[in-house]
Amino acid sequence: MKMLNTKRLLISVFLLAVTSLASAEDFRIGYVNTERIFREANSAVAAQAKLQQEFSKREKELVDLGNSLKSSSEKFERDAPTLSESQRVTRQRQISDQDREFQRKRREFQEDLNARKNEEFQLVLERANKVVRQVAETEKYDLILQEAVYINPKHDITEKVIKAINVQTPVTSGSGAK
Repeated sequence: MKMLNTKRLLISVFLLAVTSLASAEDFRIGYVNTERIFREANSAVAAQAKLQQEFSKREKELVDLGNSLKSSSEKFERDAPTLSESQRVTRQRQISDQDREFQRKRREFQEDLNARKNEEFQLVLERANKVVRQVAETEKYDLILQEAVYINPKHDITEKVIKAINVQTPVTSGSGAK
């Protein structure tokens, strides 16, 4: 309860400070949409292409393994009435083992992909934050927000940031940057 009251007090003080500063004529606020940067900045596009290239082989192997599992299962369903009990149990065990292996590989793939995505997008975010600081200092912004429930479009500087990032990271030809 005390912590909740402390948080409310801090938020109130922050909002009061921002409101009083915002009323001053020379106070400038900007907003950056990080999701848009992750979609549109050259470095983010290059990172996605790099990840696609890096993981495409494993993804294809997973799709092939999934298709093999599906065809084995369908074949078992067709053949089950004509198989002996021991053959049916053996085939069920094989399909179960195949499914377990598929699930394990899919889980490992997803974990590896997510870890690499986080690494790559952390680099993109670090570059973006440097550019945001540069824009803020150059254009004399007092406050730059990255997350907001609502923002007036006149305060959105995302386009400036994307252009500045793209100047630093031009588009490369081919399937991605190395």
